[in-house]
Amino acid sequence: MANPSEKLALSLEELKKFQNDQGIAVIKSSGLSRTHKERLIKNGFLKEVLKGWYISSRPDELPGDTISWYMSFWKFAAVYLNSRFGDEWCLSPEQSLSIHAGNLSVPRQLLVRSPKASNNIIQLLHGISFLDLKLEIPDRPSMITINGIQVYSLFEGLTAIGSDFYKSNPTDARTCLSMVKDVSGLLNKLLDGGKSIVAGRLAGAFRNIGNNKIANEIINTMKSAGYDVREDDPFKEKLIWTLDKKVLSPYVNRITLMWQQYRQTVIEHFPPVKELASDIEGYLKSVEEKYAEDAYHSLSIEGYKVTTQLIERVRAGNWNPEANEEDRRERNAMAARGYYQAFQAVKSSIRKILEGENAGEVVDDDLGIWYRELFSPSVAAGLIKASDLAGYRNGQVYIKGSKHTPLNPEAVRDAMPVLFDLLRAETEPSVRAVLGHFILVYIHPYMDGNGRIGRLLFNTMLASGGYSWKVIPVEKRNDYMESLEKASVEQDITDFVKFLANLK
Repeated sequence: MANPSEKLALSLEELKKFQNDQGIAVIKSSGLSRTHKERLIKNGFLKEVLKGWYISSRPDELPGDTISWYMSFWKFAAVYLNSRFGDEWCLSPEQSLSIHAGNLSVPRQLLVRSPKASNNIIQLLHGISFLDLKLEIPDRPSMITINGIQVYSLFEGLTAIGSDFYKSNPTDARTCLSMVKDVSGLLNKLLDGGKSIVAGRLAGAFRNIGNNKIANEIINTMKSAGYDVREDDPFKEKLIWTLDKKVLSPYVNRITLMWQQYRQTVIEHFPPVKELASDIEGYLKSVEEKYAEDAYHSLSIEGYKVTTQLIERVRAGNWNPEANEEDRRERNAMAARGYYQAFQAVKSSIRKILEGENAGEVVDDDLGIWYRELFSPSVAAGLIKASDLAGYRNGQVYIKGSKHTPLNPEAVRDAMPVLFDLLRAETEPSVRAVLGHFILVYIHPYMDGNGRIGRLLFNTMLASGGYSWKVIPVEKRNDYMESLEKASVEQDITDFVKFLANLK
């Protein structure tokens, strides 16, 4: 007779059949036997979302943890909605456009349209719900599928949304507008539907992002067809920068738009810029004096158990993974040593900036060095593979407790050069510091260490404006993470800026 471990192994084999390459499984009750289901639930490998529907989970999750749910949300939505409605469903035009724009934050409520729907709210986990609306959906050529989610096509969505979307989701709206390279398909929708009001709104929206050519083409074509079109800009604010019309990736313009949208908020709330430090050695000495405090808090924010004794032992060089078995196996020691090495690399970068080099240029050259220093002790100890230091991640990552879904690996490679370009061009050091930190963590370019790298980037950019090194205390971790979440998901960066501005 099989023992409990063998029985669990059999159940895990069944679970594995449902998992995708990210380990996410969405299972209808009929897909697993009752025995396997109960065994997996008991051991923490399966979690019920609603009656008869389950997702894979981790046995180390605590009650209230959201990571497995937020990781699984979009996969769950696709599998569940396909099971209920077949292919006769799609998201609302507004949420469709957000997905086109690369915004995969988990919404409080997913708005689903289907002729088979019953106008019900389906309550899920952690306050998330589906609202299924009995409505007609576009014909098949006017819908597309993105990562399993059926959405309005870009042109269909742009002609279906009202003016409110431009005000409530300006970044998503402008990103979608920037994706339109040829107006023919859009004009077909406008002309076939006789949508003169929508045409005027779209013309105003395109002119807002600096695309006068498309704006004029919409107005002139509609008028030539006999429609009375009045141009109307639906956005609250004018766009100061002109978006690159040649860019194909939505993430490139999305990052640029967020920078512009948030920039003034940083300037309004952050202390005025100081003079660049003239005493380079004195400034670097003050940075080194912050090392122990900064290492303790930055590592503790990430969940490492780090003592001041361990930090001082690492700094003094009394850390030897080759001779000391405990050092070799100690995850916390590896993190502490890596942070020390990265901190020294950051000081070298700051020196270059204080000597007059462009801060964005320096970080573009050196960020990879910081990352390798952060994790090289873990490679030496065999805790991670050497290939993990090769560069940006090749897989999808998720942030514990966050509704924000970081960019996919291909998008990371589009977005990071844009971040460096923005840092290079930015004239306000406070903006470089705050938005450099925020955008890097928003992108999440590495499999691990993004928070630590983001905080090191923040302080490096502060140095470019003569500000002193700021430590984010672990005691304020919740405020820090909540303000980051609000900026990432709700597109409101005010709390994050105020939090950083008030640090000592």
